[in-house]
Amino acid sequence: MAKNLQDTITLANGVKIPWLGLGVFKVKEGSEVVDAVRTAIKYGYRSIDTAAIYGNEEGVGQGIKEGLQEAGIAREDLFVTSKVWNADQGYDSTLEAYQTSLKKLDLDYLDLYLIHWPVKGKYKDTWRALERIYHEGRVRAIGVSNFHVHHLKDVFQGSTIKPMINQVEFHPRLIQKELRAFCKEQGIQFEAWSPLMQGKLLDNPTLQGIADKYGKSIAQVIIRWDLQNDVVTIPKSIKEHRIIENSNVFDFELTKEDLEQIDALNQNQRVGSDPDNFNF
Repeated sequence: MAKNLQDTITLANGVKIPWLGLGVFKVKEGSEVVDAVRTAIKYGYRSIDTAAIYGNEEGVGQGIKEGLQEAGIAREDLFVTSKVWNADQGYDSTLEAYQTSLKKLDLDYLDLYLIHWPVKGKYKDTWRALERIYHEGRVRAIGVSNFHVHHLKDVFQGSTIKPMINQVEFHPRLIQKELRAFCKEQGIQFEAWSPLMQGKLLDNPTLQGIADKYGKSIAQVIIRWDLQNDVVTIPKSIKEHRIIENSNVFDFELTKEDLEQIDALNQNQRVGSDPDNFNF
């Protein structure tokens, strides 16, 4: 269990990923994303998650450069994730997309590269490309995003490596028990995107009651719930005080009853698309 912001979990291949990072979905390219990334690194975050489709990789790269300088740390101290978008899926186009992301981020390598969505008829070729990048030592870890159990089983067929991470929508309204159990059984680390349900849970009375008990915010309670469920999490924020607040989750512990109360909020409700019905 994570004890501080820089604590890590070890993936199946031995690479360590921080439990808590900064997500930059819908963070605007330019000063907004540069400031968010730099601020996060300055306050101790060591994991930054972006994607080609977010359109902000160049700003993320600049924020990383400024953040490393301000924090006085090396590139090796940071864990950077990006993802191949649907239009770029397929073997050769994925290899090209990886190089494009590196160039935009102005980095020599990524710590983690993910398939963003399971595009039917393409994701297995895309996975072969990721395996090649990995075997060539150009990325430290590879994984998938938004994959259901049946997608994962399909990837296992004919592959040489299992995904090291599955990053999916996960929050108290969508607790994904079956998928989490399967990933655990297969040695695939579960990671949450949209852990705060894009703000839709921040006035929930059950969560507010738990938050009041600990003198914490609802966001902090949800992030703590993630961590106590062994889920790597990447809440998004652009405000300095929120970036700091989201990281102050290591000085309290939810009880078994708290965890059960939060689990009971599940309604299998998504803010994003269902991977089986996504319009690719």
